Amino acid sequence: MFLYLEISFQFITFDKILDLTKKILIMKNWMKEAAIVALGLFLLGICIRAGINDFKDKDRVVSVKGLAEMEVPANKVTWPLMFKDLGDDLPTLYNNIKAKNNTIVNFLKLKGITEKEISISAPEIIDMQAERYTGNNTSPYRYNITSVITVTSEKVDKVRSLMAEQSELLKQGIALTGGDYRYNVTYDFTKLNEIKPQMIENATKNARIAAEKFAKDSDSKLGKIKTANQGQFSIVDRDANTPYIKSVRVVTTVDYYLQD
Repeated sequence: MFLYLEISFQFITFDKILDLTKKILIMKNWMKEAAIVALGLFLLGICIRAGINDFKDKDRVVSVKGLAEMEVPANKVTWPLMFKDLGDDLPTLYNNIKAKNNTIVNFLKLKGITEKEISISAPEIIDMQAERYTGNNTSPYRYNITSVITVTSEKVDKVRSLMAEQSELLKQGIALTGGDYRYNVTYDFTKLNEIKPQMIENATKNARIAAEKFAKDSDSKLGKIKTANQGQFSIVDRDANTPYIKSVRVVTTVDYYLQD
């Protein structure tokens, strides 16, 4: 009897131990899985928070403008030399115009202007008797002829000096006239592509300086560029007295993200 109870006690004890062991193993597996799930949720929360902060930062944008200016000498000049002749006989006027054109061309070549830089326009003839709006015309001549010789050159300084010497033509009986807006001297700058990269760089730097100051004043940090617009280049005379010096200008617009 005593022996049976002892064996039964031992059998029951072993079964309980086995069952308890299984429960412990199941509990350990559950705790491991729970830990993994908890860690995953924690990392997911961090990602969501970072995404929310990033989205919030992307809503904060500062738009600034950067200016770049540069003064450059004109590298091209167009100089129209205009004179007029009056008369009643067209063949005679034609010969006079032709002779004066040759005189002007020889003067220009002598001063260093090449033939490729000289162009002669067809003469403009006005018949004073045929004009409807010259009823009060008191001119004794019937025909008013305008002739234009145009110098187009990259020798800006040389052409400017020639303008001061054009009075020499007076000694040869040629009086150049002005005042016609169609024949004004013009200066151009055609090398924009050579200075464009540097000007864009300067404009962008100036825009960033303005953006950094704004960010500092708002207790923020400057982020990446959202959008950038180069803007249009403008080339104008520096002033009315020096049209051969040009002012080149460009304004860029840059949008930056702001961060906390």
